[in-house]
Amino acid sequence: MSDRPEFQGEQFAKGLKVRREVLGEAHVNKSLAAADDFTAPMQKLVTEWCWGEIWTRPGLDRRTRSFINLAMISALNRPNEVRLHVRGALNNGLTPEEIREVMMQVAIYCGVPAGLDSLKVAAEVLKEEGKI
Repeated sequence: MSDRPEFQGEQFAKGLKVRREVLGEAHVNKSLAAADDFTAPMQKLVTEWCWGEIWTRPGLDRRTRSFINLAMISALNRPNEVRLHVRGALNNGLTPEEIREVMMQVAIYCGVPAGLDSLKVAAEVLKEEGKI
């Protein structure tokens, strides 16, 4: 995969497996290939801690984690991450209707602009994926 020393080790490999399963191999490979000396430490952190430590914990299944991530990322109004995690949510079994409901919940509890922006991004991804 990479000869970067940051991208080695058991915890990185554990996280990389989950990250690829949820987000897709093409996306993850592209992110890692684009890493340079400045961005590689962030890729290491995200892969080891988000994906290797948190996403592998037994307390919640991936489907539930996707619900939570969509809500939090939408509440923070982070459209690039919404786009990415809508695809991950589909991979983890969420339906377009469930994704829409998350965005509606966000609109009420976190603000209509965040909910609307996230719903717009979600709709774009769902159309790209042939789900709506």
